[in-house]
Order: sequence, then structure tokens, then C-alpha cells
Amino acid sequence: MNTLTQAPRSDASHLFSAPVIVAALGYFVDIYDLLLFGIVRIPSLVSLGLTEAEISITGASILNWQMTGLLLGGILWGVLGDKKGRLSVLFGSIITYSLANIACGFVQDPDVYKVLRFIAGVGLAGELGAGITLVSEILPKHLRAIGTSLVAGIGLLGAVVAYFTVEFFDWRYAYFIGGGLGVSLLLLRIGVFESGIFKDIKNQKHVEKGNFFALFTNRERLFRYLRCIGIGLPTWFVIGILATFSNEFGRALGIEEGIKPGLSIMWCYVGLSIGDLASGFISHWLESRKKAVFYLMIFTLIGSLVYLYAGLKTSTSFYATAGLLGFGIGYWAMFVTIGAEQFGTNLRATAATTVPNMVRGTVVLMTTLFATFKESFSVVNSGALVGVICFAIGIYCILTIPETHGRDLDFLEE
Repeated sequence: MNTLTQAPRSDASHLFSAPVIVAALGYFVDIYDLLLFGIVRIPSLVSLGLTEAEISITGASILNWQMTGLLLGGILWGVLGDKKGRLSVLFGSIITYSLANIACGFVQDPDVYKVLRFIAGVGLAGELGAGITLVSEILPKHLRAIGTSLVAGIGLLGAVVAYFTVEFFDWRYAYFIGGGLGVSLLLLRIGVFESGIFKDIKNQKHVEKGNFFALFTNRERLFRYLRCIGIGLPTWFVIGILATFSNEFGRALGIEEGIKPGLSIMWCYVGLSIGDLASGFISHWLESRKKAVFYLMIFTLIGSLVYLYAGLKTSTSFYATAGLLGFGIGYWAMFVTIGAEQFGTNLRATAATTVPNMVRGTVVLMTTLFATFKESFSVVNSGALVGVICFAIGIYCILTIPETHGRDLDFLEE
């Protein structure tokens, strides 16, 4: 006898559905392209004929242009994600940064390079927030933590692939490969469906959608938003200070073999990928976003103290510690998921897309503080002072933000 009742979908079929797989691959390409300039900065600027002094100044300027693009792009794609849909952002962002990266492979002028990295930054800003928002809304609430962790855990391996791509190919080909991966991904996205929760409000004209300034007009909502940003600060303290300036810390610790920042970042991202996969299962097991993030944050704090003050003397122990620090900040996907779950459907993409890019933007403040502290303190103590500020804010924010495990996401911000 025929029945109209469909058998319930298994957890595995939800977790390995097309939107989750495509979001994971999208973040993989996003991370590859996001970190690529940092990896090819010196060889690309040398080939453009710049001197060592010019490379330092121009390289920093290009990175600032890319970061500015990320900040502005976060707002742009977040608003579009709530006004036009999560898929429109996934398509638009990948087109933008893929074409910009292909163009970077042809660049002959540093000023053009700046503009292209700015455009790439704008495009790269939309990928993670839109992907996490879409996955959060289509998965059953008991699978959200695991699903979003799969997206980030797989995606962050893009950093490892970027490192080895540059090891084996010329920097121009590395850009072509990144752009080509993006275009290929675009074809995969054709079969992905829009979030049902968003579809329900899309044509409701009376619902205000994607108003970025609405995050600042209500005191309680503003503090929710600021806490979401604060939770992420320790992640970029590790990446932006401890890993990026690892050559300086290595010298200060007396490690004879020169420490390579690119290798430190790669090992950090290896740990980050594993930690992101683990954080979803930890949250699922504890039935709490807050506890999972808090425990990983404390692990990172202890790891930072080991990195700075345990007297590491070999490059092997140094890179191993970088990997452990990466595991600790593996709550990155959970932090973005918390940002998505804190806000109603009409502001969810705006919050989830701007929050990680606001955190990335704070790296400018961290590096400025680090440079200022070095005028009066040692490199190690300067790093520690920046860390104290980041961890104090991060721990306060995770302890005071509302718990979102198991929350129904079908609600609006008034």
C-alpha cells in the first residue's frame, strides 16, 4: 500500500546535504584566497621590482587595503544577505573575489595591486557569514553546531593548501588557481536551495530587513552585537600577533633556527581546522555554546602563556605550540554560529557577516598596541599585554552573552 508519509531524514543526510558541502568548499576557497597575499607578499613584490624597504611599506599598505575591503564588504554582503537572500551573497561574493584573484595574477603595478586586493577583500567578506547563516537555518537545531563546525573545519584547510601551492608554483599561478577554484565552486552552487526561514519573510514588506544601523539603535541589541565581536578577539590575537610576528618571538626566546611566520600560520590553521571540527561536537555534547567556547578560550590562554613564558628552545616545540594554539581558537565557527543565533531572521545575515569581519578589523588595533608596547617593554611582554586585553574582553563576553544552544531561529528583530 502506498503512503504519502516520507521517512524522516537521517542526521547524516542533513549534515552532508548540498548546502553544507558547498558552504564548506566555499569557505575553503575563501580562506585560500584570504591568506594568499600574506604568503606571496614578498615574492610578488620582489618580482614587481620593489626594494626591501619598499616591500615593507607597500606590503603593509596592500594588506590595509584588503582589510578595509573586508570591513566594508562585511556590511555590504550582510545587508544584501538579509534583503535579497543568503544565496545571492554566496553567488555575488564568489564572483567578486574569484575575478579579483585571477586579475591579481596579471598585476604589474603596486597601485593596481592595492585596488585588486581591496576588491578581493570586499568579495571575501561575504563567504563565511552567509554560509554559516544558511547552514544554521536549514539544519535541525540539534545539528547546527556540528554542521557549522564541519563548514569551518573543512574550510580552514584552505590555508594549508595555499601554503603548499605557493611552495610548488609561481605566485601568479597561485592566484590563477584560487580564482579557478572559485569559478568551479560557482557551478556547484547552482543546485543549492535558499533557506526556508528566509523565504518565509522575503516578501513580507512590513518587515524591515538588513538594516545595519538597527544593530546600534537598541541598547540591548547593541550589547549583544558587541559581545559577539568580543568573543572573537582571542582568535585573532593568536593569528595576528603570536603567529604573524612569530619570527620576533622566536628571536626573543633565543631559538637558534629562524622561525618562519608562514609556517607558524600554517600550523596554527592546521590546529584551527581540527579545533573547529571538535568544537561542534563539544558544544553538542555539553548542550551549550557558551561552555564549549569558554573551555577552548581557557585552553588558548594557557597555551599563550606556554608560548610566551615556558622557555621554548626549539623550532619543533615552537611550531607544535602554534598548532595547539590553533586548536584552542578552533571555536571560530562556534563564535560565528553564536552571532547568527543571537539575532532574528531579518538581521541574522547582517550580524553573522559583519561580526567576523569586525574581529578581523581589530587586528589593526592589536598590531598598533603591540608596536606601542614594544617601545617600553620586551617583545614577549608586549605580546602578553595585548593578550591580557583580548582575553579579558573575550572571557567577559562569553560569560555574559545569552545561551543559544537549541534556540529556534524562526523569529524576528523588532
